[in-house]
Amino acid sequence: MRRRDLIIFGGAAVALPLAARAQHKAGPVIGFLSGTSPSPAAPSVAAFHRGLGETGYGEGQNVTFEYRWAEDRDDRLPELAADLVRRKVDVIVATGGLAPVRAAKNATSTIPIVFTPGTIRS
Repeated sequence: MRRRDLIIFGGAAVALPLAARAQHKAGPVIGFLSGTSPSPAAPSVAAFHRGLGETGYGEGQNVTFEYRWAEDRDDRLPELAADLVRRKVDVIVATGGLAPVRAAKNATSTIPIVFTPGTIRS
């Protein structure tokens, strides 16, 4: 046990419960909203992960992803975007067309939305 894991309370050493430390958020949660399916988006997602890695962020280490895929069904996007907002993600990455960007914009006015112009298909 490390020194910082101990609290001296009334002369007795009390270990901090692991649950107390686990309650703290490990890093940002990125909501990934796509109008497409996982397979066609795989190269773009891999490039995004590489870019984050170059800035010191790694999935499962200090950043978490919440993926939502519309499977080319734009009618699903509003609910998928609303789900990300309910989960209180820190940022929404909207990709796979203009429809995901619109759905994200309509779902929140407080969560930042990131998209790339090259992904706009309609």
